[in-house]
Amino acid sequence: MRAAIPTLDEIRAGGKPAVARALSAIEIAHGSAELARLLDACAADPRGDVLGLTGPPGVGKSTLTNALISGARRQGRTVGVVAVDPSSRFTGGALLGDRTRLRTDPDDQGVFVRSMAARDRLGGLSDHAVAAIVLMRAVYDLVVVESVGIGQSEGDIAFVADTVLLCIQPGSGDSLQFMKAGVMELPDIVCVTKADMGEPARRAMADVAGALTLADHEPGAWIAPVVLVSATNGAGLDDLAAAVAAHRAHLAEAGRLHRRRAAQARHWVEDAVRVRFGARGLAAVAIPAALVSEEGPFGAIVRLDADLEARLAAST
Repeated sequence: MRAAIPTLDEIRAGGKPAVARALSAIEIAHGSAELARLLDACAADPRGDVLGLTGPPGVGKSTLTNALISGARRQGRTVGVVAVDPSSRFTGGALLGDRTRLRTDPDDQGVFVRSMAARDRLGGLSDHAVAAIVLMRAVYDLVVVESVGIGQSEGDIAFVADTVLLCIQPGSGDSLQFMKAGVMELPDIVCVTKADMGEPARRAMADVAGALTLADHEPGAWIAPVVLVSATNGAGLDDLAAAVAAHRAHLAEAGRLHRRRAAQARHWVEDAVRVRFGARGLAAVAIPAALVSEEGPFGAIVRLDADLEARLAAST
């Protein structure tokens, strides 16, 4: 018999073991109305900020995540980490090696790390990962999402993060590739890693700053700052923290954070319907009407899924 789905209050009171059980329930009870109610409660009562790290493999996202965890804990903030690893196209398995690169104290009740597989998502985040982020956002002060790192094809991170941090490294030609791919539309902050490389790092910073000037900005729009960081020796980490805080303050003005999260919730529903039923299924449902109802996005997904299944059965 499947274990009962806990309430949000029970998860908050139960510490890391309760969070671990709830995250396991996301996979075991996927698609159930009970799980949807929990996730909608989490979505309706977020406690933390979500910082998404993206960029090509080897750029130093895990090293930077370590530094972010340490900085947040020194401030007394609790931290949840979702580290997403690529899945094999042949077996569907994933090594889940990101956890081995994160240096955290297992006895620290203020830090929780969860490794997850990207599964078949080219954009980097599976449905389970999105649900895990929503749950952690309701429990921890800061949620760091370290994405799979697949470069130009990656974009899902923008649909879960409050602040998207794009990492590039010196001497890799990344800045040219990002200009070609239009990836400069994605980040809220650009972080040039491995600042200890000296001149190549400063040149990469200048290249990225130049690429950002090519984008059109509306009056009052946020313009992504470029920060030079070395997570190994700590250089630039204060500048990065200041940039994240400035973006958080920007979102707090004029309802920007509320609008961003509402757009993300709509995307989750649209994406779930599209993946299961394709473009024709998406055209057959009214997403805005579903989201206006008393249920949240996860309940809407369950209801729309059942409705489309019933229509398919009736037409056969």
